[in-house]
Amino acid sequence: MLKLEGIHVYYEESRAVSDVSISIKEGEFVTIIGANGAGKTTIMKAIMGLIKVKEGKIYFEDTDLTNKPPWVRAEMGIGYIPEGRRVFPDLTVIENLKVGAYTIKSKQVLKQNLERVFSLFPRLRERGKQLARTMSGGEQQMLAIGRAIMLNPKLLLIDEISMGLMPILVNTAFASIKKMHKEGITILLVEQNAKKALAIADRGYVLETGHIVLEDSANILKQKDEIRKAYLGG
Repeated sequence: MLKLEGIHVYYEESRAVSDVSISIKEGEFVTIIGANGAGKTTIMKAIMGLIKVKEGKIYFEDTDLTNKPPWVRAEMGIGYIPEGRRVFPDLTVIENLKVGAYTIKSKQVLKQNLERVFSLFPRLRERGKQLARTMSGGEQQMLAIGRAIMLNPKLLLIDEISMGLMPILVNTAFASIKKMHKEGITILLVEQNAKKALAIADRGYVLETGHIVLEDSANILKQKDEIRKAYLGG
């Protein structure tokens, strides 16, 4: 479904990501783990078209996305939950969700997608007319996830879903991701909380200073001594 072929990304003269190649099959749950500053968010922004790739190619369902704008990628079926949630603070919950479904013209489809979000997050139905800025961090995270799935994405990019959340809300967030995957959404998750990410992913990549240094099934990565010492606290 998604393939990155040797991408290089720079911020001005500084190289953030070097020769990164990743592939994700339809229906897979793949995670990229790594320390803060390793380049995880840069990869997500490159896939979404928010920053330009200097070298290499990005393909989605065999279409070359490398030079396509972000809105085209969204319309093709790539959803994005950015780091830090980024909800629209002065819009209500319903308004935020409808922004996520900006290309949907059918009122019936829009209603069905809203119901799908509300079945996943009943709290959002209760908070429908509430301004996003008045919600808790956990509720805003639910809203960010809900907004991303309003377009029925084929592939969902999730950037640091656990950031800034209390432990109990982290568990809720990861349970939500797992449920979306079971419903058929292909997922790419970048996450500092390697233990949580590897517990629910099929495969994983390990990113260090802009380079992929390991790739394997999540179960095998969990058993590797270097991963346990560096990321799993053991």
